[in-house]
This record gives sequence, C-alpha cells and structure tokens, in this order.
Amino acid sequence: MTAPTRPHSETDVATVLAIVCGCLIALLTFGPRSAIGFFQIPMLADRGWSREDFALAIAVQNLLWGAGQPIFGAIADRYGTARVLLLSGLLYASGLALTAVATDPLLLILGQGVLVGLGIASGSFGIVLAAFARRVSAERRSFVFGLGTAAGSAGMFVFAPFSQALIASYGWVDALFVMAATMLFVPLLAIALKGAPRTGALTTAVVEQSMGEALREAFATRSYMLLTAGFFVCGFQVAFITAHFPAYLADKGIAPVWAVTAMALIGFFNIIGSIASGLIGQRYSKPIFLALIYIGRSIAVTVFLLVPMTPASVVVFSFVMGVLWLSTVPPTNALVAIMFGTKYLGLLGGLVFLSHQVGSFLGVWLGGVLRETTGSYDGVWWLGVALGLVAAIVHWPIREAPAARLVPAE
Repeated sequence: MTAPTRPHSETDVATVLAIVCGCLIALLTFGPRSAIGFFQIPMLADRGWSREDFALAIAVQNLLWGAGQPIFGAIADRYGTARVLLLSGLLYASGLALTAVATDPLLLILGQGVLVGLGIASGSFGIVLAAFARRVSAERRSFVFGLGTAAGSAGMFVFAPFSQALIASYGWVDALFVMAATMLFVPLLAIALKGAPRTGALTTAVVEQSMGEALREAFATRSYMLLTAGFFVCGFQVAFITAHFPAYLADKGIAPVWAVTAMALIGFFNIIGSIASGLIGQRYSKPIFLALIYIGRSIAVTVFLLVPMTPASVVVFSFVMGVLWLSTVPPTNALVAIMFGTKYLGLLGGLVFLSHQVGSFLGVWLGGVLRETTGSYDGVWWLGVALGLVAAIVHWPIREAPAARLVPAE
C-alpha cells in the first residue's frame, strides 16, 4: 500500500492568504513614509517652517518607529499580530491627517513624528515578517522574508509617483488626507493574519523561556550585539536619503521630475534586490553577504558624489542604491531567527530594528541641521560612506548559528 498524498489543506491556503495580505500591509505602511520627502518643500513654503523643523519631525518618527517596534513586536508575539495591525492603521491614519492640518511645528511633530512613528512601528514589515516566520519552515523563511521586504519596497515604488500626482492635482494637504484614508485598509487586511500558528517554529531541543530570559540570552550573544550595532548604519543611510534626497537634488538644480523618478526607481529595484537577497541568504553566508552590501553602498555614494551631477547620474545611483536599499532586512531577520528561534522574534527582531531607527533619527536630523548651518548635505553623505565601511567590518565576525539551547544534544 502507498501512503495517501496530503491534500491541499486549509492551513496551506490560510498561509498563502496571510503572506499575500501581509505583503499588502507592508506596501501600505511603508509607502507614505517613504514619500514624505516630496511634501517637504511645498509644506515649508505654505507654513513658513524651516528644514530643521521638518527634519526633527521625521527624526522623531524614526526614533519612535524603532522604540515602538520591540514593544509592539512583543505584544504581537503574545496576543497575535492582527490586533497590533488594527492599532497601526488607526494611528497611521490619524497621524497623516494631523500632519495635513498642523499649524505649528509642535503639531507636525505630534502628527508626523509621534502618531505616524507609532503607526509604522505597529505595522511595519518587521511585525509582518515575524508573523511570516511562524507560518513557514526554516528552509523557506529567508525567501518569504525577501517577499515581505520587497512588498515594502513596492510601497515606495507606488507611493512616490502617487503622492507626487496627488500633490500636483489637489495640493499637499488633500494628498495627505487621501493617504490617511488608504491606511484604513490595514485593519481589514490584518484579519488574514489573525492567530499565531507555530509551523515555522524550531523543533529541535526547544527550551521554554520567559521573555526576560530571552532578552538576557540575546544580550549575552556577541553575534546578536554585532548585528544590532551594524543595523544602525542601514537606518542612518536610508532614512537620510528618504527624507532629504528630493531637496538635495533641488539644491543641485535637478528638475523635480528626476526626484520622483529617483525615488520610484529606488523602490522598484529594491523589490528586485529584496527578493534576490532572500534567495542569496538561503544559499550563502548571511554575515558576509551583509558586509558586502554595506561596502557596495559606500562605493555607490562615493561615486555619486564625485561624478558630475546630471539626471543620468541620478538614475544610475537610484538603480544601484535601490538594489542595495533594503536587501539588508531578509538576512538580518533570518539571522535573528537562526540564533533564537521564532517565539520572541517580534521582540528580538524589534530590538535590532530599534538600533536601525536610532541611526535613522540621526541621519534625518543631522541632514536638516547641517543643511541649515552649512548650506550643504555633503557632510552627512560622507559620514554615511564611513559608517558603511564600519558596518562591513562589524558584520564579518558574526556567527550564523543557533543559540546553545537550540543545538540538539549528541
């Protein structure tokens, strides 16, 4: 007798549906915040604020995104992802709406900084990837992480021209209201991620842990701390470009259409880079791959700053940077899952991301401060180049291995 083949089960369908809806959520939550740079110049012209005011609000957003993610990740680990995503949609929509009506910098910080920051923290791809990890096997995890990250990248690709078209047609205020309305789809999509199946959990020598024990183990793991330190650089580099690149190109006399093209190209090629990163991470050393990504970014920025500034150089830079943009995310999250399993992945992955967002805060804030005080963004660009080389050095010695408690006894 031959064993019957396993039918296409309801669980399989639910997993696919959860991945699809999770990817759409990542697209929606990453899209508006990646397009905020297009609002800087018209917003400041209407309100009379400085670039430093704008930069501080976005810096606060990035900091709260990072500070909130381990907290919301821990809540999702314990109580389920769908509830956290419901809150995300409401916070995000409220923050965008408040940004539209803000009449002074403090309200801008409350709306775009605090509410949007917490909305992203509770609904970003970090929350979504942790949910994916519990639904797929370890062998498929890196690729699925790549899909989720690519979906966030698609948000950048979609919302760059979408937001610019809204601004051109209706003005920046109504454009923000439209984007606020799109965030209300997040709670509906979150229904597919209800519950917390454990099919992706490690099954070898799993030792039950409390949350406190998991934190102590992580902080005592050298590779985890190096990974956390290195991810700071990723945040510094990408957040600075997201917030200031359109204004930087305007300062250089590049037409606004090329700023839209640049951000859309970064988003599009980030889709390719994120999926490729997930596939490469399944086959080759993740720490070495991460080191090479940071070296590649430093080379790309150096060449961009040294060659003459033209639309062609902007396009080439956007292509290269797009491929490298969020390609760090799949191997970084996969390394955390390899080290500690998936039970507290939302929390431990969120702490790594907190480091990313501290870097984001500094990248955005320094960009605004130095532009106001020196009249140039060049100092932040070159600091990003140097930090990229430091990140490559930091990632090289990371061990791609599970914690001792997860290693099967001989």
